[in-house]
Amino acid sequence: MTTLPPGFEALSPYLDWNLATADERQLKRRNSSRAELRALYDAVLPLLPAILAKADEYPLGSLPEELHPLYNIALSIAEIAPHIELYRGDPGVPYAFEESRFVAMHGAQETWRGRSPMADI
Repeated sequence: MTTLPPGFEALSPYLDWNLATADERQLKRRNSSRAELRALYDAVLPLLPAILAKADEYPLGSLPEELHPLYNIALSIAEIAPHIELYRGDPGVPYAFEESRFVAMHGAQETWRGRSPMADI
């Protein structure tokens, strides 16, 4: 069972946003309702400074496994924030080409690892 560190238990209802890759987060955002995006945004935003401070205690790529869910939720809010702040909560990108056509080169990598995109070359 996935848990969150002490002090972040209020985010437990949002553990379905504990997604390790950019591809997973983008797909979840695109398939979510405006209300779901707003609920995540409203729950996580006030805790974001504390989440980032917790993650910042560790060097890039060495985040302990027990903090992965919290970090992934923070990355999910980064995925949805423009949609709340700029697109009136729309899960898609208005007036843009179909997002499913966009294929991120490293979108399937676990983001917490902090690997440079050039590491695979």
